[in-house]
Amino acid sequence: MLGFVGLDEESEEVYRLLVGLGSASVGELARKLGLPEHALTRTLSTLADLGLVAQSPVEPLHYTAAPPAVALGAALSQRRHELTLAEQAVDRLAREYRHNAVGLAVNDLIEVVIGADAVRHRFEQLQLGAEHEVLALVTDAPVAVSGHDNVAEPVAVARGVSYRVVIERGILDAPGGVPHVAAALERDEQIRVAGRVPTKLIVADRSLAMLPLRPLAAPGEPSSLVVRAGGPVEALVGLFHSVWEQSLPLWLGPADASRPEQEPTVLVDTGEQPDDVDLQVLSMLLVGMTDVSVAKQLDLGLRTVQRRVKRLMDLAEVTTRMQLGWHAYERGWVSRHRTLPRT
Repeated sequence: MLGFVGLDEESEEVYRLLVGLGSASVGELARKLGLPEHALTRTLSTLADLGLVAQSPVEPLHYTAAPPAVALGAALSQRRHELTLAEQAVDRLAREYRHNAVGLAVNDLIEVVIGADAVRHRFEQLQLGAEHEVLALVTDAPVAVSGHDNVAEPVAVARGVSYRVVIERGILDAPGGVPHVAAALERDEQIRVAGRVPTKLIVADRSLAMLPLRPLAAPGEPSSLVVRAGGPVEALVGLFHSVWEQSLPLWLGPADASRPEQEPTVLVDTGEQPDDVDLQVLSMLLVGMTDVSVAKQLDLGLRTVQRRVKRLMDLAEVTTRMQLGWHAYERGWVSRHRTLPRT
């Protein structure tokens, strides 16, 4: 965390401990950290050169921590200044790029990326560079990066980038598929499920898109197309929305913020209501999963799933599963459109 002032992990650990203690001897610090005194002395010397600690004038071989706001404030201000200059430089380059875009050649607006490493790198760059929104279609056959390997996604979400994703139903049947999707829902991503997704696609801020190509190099070598041109990107955004509107939402537990709130026009049963597991089962069945798949993914017995479906049918006072789906929407147990929690 404090690497911006030149600290490695060990130096940061020493400084943090000293901040907590206020003052300590080299021997005391060495015991608490399990480090040899000679190595600790070198670390303290480095911290002293950075102005983060000082040797006590009263007690020999004792060190005190400098106040963090004072010791780190100047370095932090300098970093902010450097970041501001960098942002201004990027903004100038972006304006220049847009100004000259009309005269750009096709290969400047459309990039072909070949090779697993190159595809993975550009895929991560696109997400980490997004500022507002990422739209994605995800098939059950990843090109170069699986959902489990997509480390850029949680980083982007943590920065405040919103995600809307349509996944292919087969992802839920794959080992670990449901827990992975549940983790995305817990990050407040919006996720819907389709029986089939036409292509893998990702769009950042509606200005940059990436989709796979058939292998152009060695057999099986992945390749992708990165599109920066306005018209084609708009068309791909339109493709996403058409798939999104035809897909179904998924609810996987009480931590998932996608569970819909009741709307005034919804008919709400005033009697007994489904519990969380009932709603998980119902949501997964409505997106097309079989009883066997639901039982496997929720770690339930097949008969347990079937009993819960029968319980839902009894609550809705229906005799067929088709009727159950209709009544589930009427009673507000599920919703096609996600309603965000009110603040």
